[in-house]
Amino acid sequence: MASSEESTSGVSLSQPDFWISPERESGFAALRQNHPISWQPELVTAWSDGGRGYWAVVTHSGVRAVSRDAKRFVSGRGTELFELPLDAVEAFSGMLNMDGARHAQMRSVVSGAFSPRYIAQLEPMIQAEADRIIDAVVERGECDFVSEIAEPFPTAVICEMMGIPESDRREIARLSRIAVPLGDAEYGSFDDALQAVLDLIEYAKELGRERQKHPREDLTTTLVMADAGGEHLTAEEMGTFFELLVTAGIETTAASIAHGMLALSEHPDQRTLLFGDYEHMAPHAVEEMLRWSTPVIHFRRTAIEDLELDGTAISAGDKVLMFYNSANRDERVFDAPDKFDITRNPNPHVTFGGGGLHFCLGAHLARLEMRVLFKTLQERLGTVEITGEPVLMHSMFFNGIKAMPCEFTPGAPVG
Repeated sequence: MASSEESTSGVSLSQPDFWISPERESGFAALRQNHPISWQPELVTAWSDGGRGYWAVVTHSGVRAVSRDAKRFVSGRGTELFELPLDAVEAFSGMLNMDGARHAQMRSVVSGAFSPRYIAQLEPMIQAEADRIIDAVVERGECDFVSEIAEPFPTAVICEMMGIPESDRREIARLSRIAVPLGDAEYGSFDDALQAVLDLIEYAKELGRERQKHPREDLTTTLVMADAGGEHLTAEEMGTFFELLVTAGIETTAASIAHGMLALSEHPDQRTLLFGDYEHMAPHAVEEMLRWSTPVIHFRRTAIEDLELDGTAISAGDKVLMFYNSANRDERVFDAPDKFDITRNPNPHVTFGGGGLHFCLGAHLARLEMRVLFKTLQERLGTVEITGEPVLMHSMFFNGIKAMPCEFTPGAPVG
């Protein structure tokens, strides 16, 4: 890898080693203090010829400003750091890479299926899936928390919502895992990620054709039959919707669950506080887990006119990256931001985005899944202890955990 330019801040966010460095958080703290917007180089990689660089926005106020200004900062040229051909941009997470009326039209197709009222009706199904996942490990007293609980639980929930047959779910989970953690060599190259995305889209098209012939009460049928501004979704549009809903519905929730359990294990006082009065504390604990984990580290926008942001001149065509992980540690907004504190309230984290048109549709679903799962873990497994060093993903895009062994004693008091 090589770069033709240096960062203007002395902290290079594009260096792969930065993302596994123990100085990562202090590096972001230095940027927030001294360079809230900095010019960063792009690396030449096997899947990108580098480009000329990007602006890194690392403060809470900066992320919110960019997120809420969809007229000047657009998504339609890509939300990933690296450049893709425009015909591939929409294939890679579809609706995320749309602007204006088209984005609003597409979002309206599925917004009802993610409303608070609809999501609340799913709680019995979500509870059943949580019990089924725990049934598979409860007698053993140990498991890998990621591969046996954190990943399969949201996979089961989203597959149930989409009407994906049980026989296909292992493959859907495999493709979803390859598609998201860009940069981690264990999951392959960018070409592998793009192929996984395309495979999910093709699977969705086939499932959609089946639902047109045999409708069911599931989200796939809703997509197939949806009316978007007087027109039905094309097969390609339905496929990109499906891919986004599957990958976002599985990977981000799994990462928040895994990081949340790790945080509880490392902060036993917070665990005792949570399970001492679960119904009262759970909503606050979930928000803190979401802030603490920040699964999606950044998304990109592109400036479409010359402008000034926080005193920095940005030119039309410049790429602007919003670093959500840094915004969620902003000392101006969060007291003691490096402390895991489930009593934190208010907790205006930007894990689901900084507001605006692209605020995460699945926020209510993720929150409900987490509340249900952690309660079920407490009731059925007792105290879950992490017994080995977690294996973290090596990615500047996704803050995931790949493996994390744990032990538990069903029936033992939590504390």
